[in-house]
Amino acid sequence: MNILLLSGSPSASSRATYLLHHVGEKLALLGHRYTKLHVRDLPAQALLHADASNADLQGANALVAQAQAIVISTPIYKAAYSGILKAYLDFLPEDGLAGKLVLPLATGGSQSHMLALDYALRPVLSALSAKHILPSIYATDAQINWSPDQGLLLDARLAQRINNGVEHLSASLLPLQRAAVPAMEFDSVPFPQVGCRV
Repeated sequence: MNILLLSGSPSASSRATYLLHHVGEKLALLGHRYTKLHVRDLPAQALLHADASNADLQGANALVAQAQAIVISTPIYKAAYSGILKAYLDFLPEDGLAGKLVLPLATGGSQSHMLALDYALRPVLSALSAKHILPSIYATDAQINWSPDQGLLLDARLAQRINNGVEHLSASLLPLQRAAVPAMEFDSVPFPQVGCRV
């Protein structure tokens, strides 16, 4: 199964980005393959003008189209998901997430913005025809710490929610994996000739 990690953070060193990469590592430990798409790396001028002829934007849409599941991560600004993520989701076709599983992640300054994923992002994902949107995972800045020496440190309760979310996504992918296995092709074996007496 192909999983896409979609980062909607304008910063490579944001907590939302660290959290997304952590989820990717958890999925890899369960045997899943994934690719990454950072919206901040797309050409801003082409994205803001929705330039469908731009090769980078076409490549990004191809990654989305090829994925069976998408993990979307965004920081919360002013009670909404990031502007660059909004610009990219607006660029996707109306059915750009059709048939896909989606796991939304977000980080914010306080618990007061924890519902932003549900009232701001989830309706957009539904409008893009996502097959199933898994329960969102929201983390406050205080629950995520990173240092060059120790790497990523997560609050125990957040770590458990992430483990649950990753396991939920992995389990939800199993039926898709079974459906993707091609039917076994049997070699043509001639029937034995049976003699008949008249």
